[in-house]
Amino acid sequence: MTELGEKLNRYGFKVQRDANKIEIKNAIEALYNVTVVDVNTMIAAPKKKNRYTKSGAITGKTSAYKKAIVTLKEGETIDFYSNI
Repeated sequence: MTELGEKLNRYGFKVQRDANKIEIKNAIEALYNVTVVDVNTMIAAPKKKNRYTKSGAITGKTSAYKKAIVTLKEGETIDFYSNI
């Protein structure tokens, strides 16, 4: 588990770009059977990548994606490793 999950009862998820906070809250509550108190979202910008090959330099970028930080009700947790 991460430090956010252990101490602050917060978990991070990679979500679809067009998902809003209400949709994210409902999906997490349905999937993990927990009570979501707060949802914070952010869009991670793409990063530029360079690779040097025999034929020259190849430039590109990674995909942009949306992150959601979900705060759960006190005393509730999500166990990601139970299905392994």
